[in-house]
Amino acid sequence: MSATGQESLQAGYDALAAYAKRVKPETLLKVAGELLAVRDAFANEPRLRRALTDPGQPVEARTGLAEQLLSGKVSAGSLKIVLALVKGRWATPGELLSGLESVGVDALLSTGLTQGVLGDVEDELFRFGRLVDGDSALASTLGDSSADTTGRVKLVNTLLSGKANPITVRLVELAVRGYGGRGFEAGIAALVDHTAAKRDQRVAYITVASPLPQDQENRLTERLSEIYRQPVSAQVTIDPEIVGGIRVQIGHDLYDGTVARRLTEARKALAGGR
Repeated sequence: MSATGQESLQAGYDALAAYAKRVKPETLLKVAGELLAVRDAFANEPRLRRALTDPGQPVEARTGLAEQLLSGKVSAGSLKIVLALVKGRWATPGELLSGLESVGVDALLSTGLTQGVLGDVEDELFRFGRLVDGDSALASTLGDSSADTTGRVKLVNTLLSGKANPITVRLVELAVRGYGGRGFEAGIAALVDHTAAKRDQRVAYITVASPLPQDQENRLTERLSEIYRQPVSAQVTIDPEIVGGIRVQIGHDLYDGTVARRLTEARKALAGGR
């Protein structure tokens, strides 16, 4: 996103934060849904997006157009946040869509933070991502961007409704729709990271051959928190194929102390010596 787009996005975040202080979580959750619905509506109207982001048009003309379109269709809180975004300067019409999506996601996460459920949401997102990754048919279905989006969203609801937090379900739906222009798997991973960041944490993706005793996992996360000078949330995957050892990834940092890696390096060394 451009520098001016980042500034405009921050104005949207600020408007949301100011509004969130005054309302109950259920109201904020409704606003999140409305912001994401506005994003979807604008995505289907390229001429409207161009009009709302045209730098040659006065701010009053752009906000007036948005107000005319949305008044009575979304709540006053949602309208105020949308207008804060429309007032901004966006390098492309697509940046406005990204801004609406980002602020909508932040509204969902802010709701979860207020309710004290973001840790559960993070775990549910990660576990669902692993479930899909382990089922090739399901991964193919949910990750097929050429397939009907409505059908894939319905499938997510069938799988998760009543079994996961409603915020988790909404975030998985966004991953299916191509959150941030990503594929499903990458979208889920990004949302796990965003959920942790909302709690001022980083995610450590830990892979082991067999389950770690809880005290070992606690010591590992404590050490990682010391290294990164920030609380670390552990998401553990059991993968017998690594044979033994441990793999830890935080952002772009990767420590791979698995037996599988050492065996691979040994084979390469032997092959190179022939």
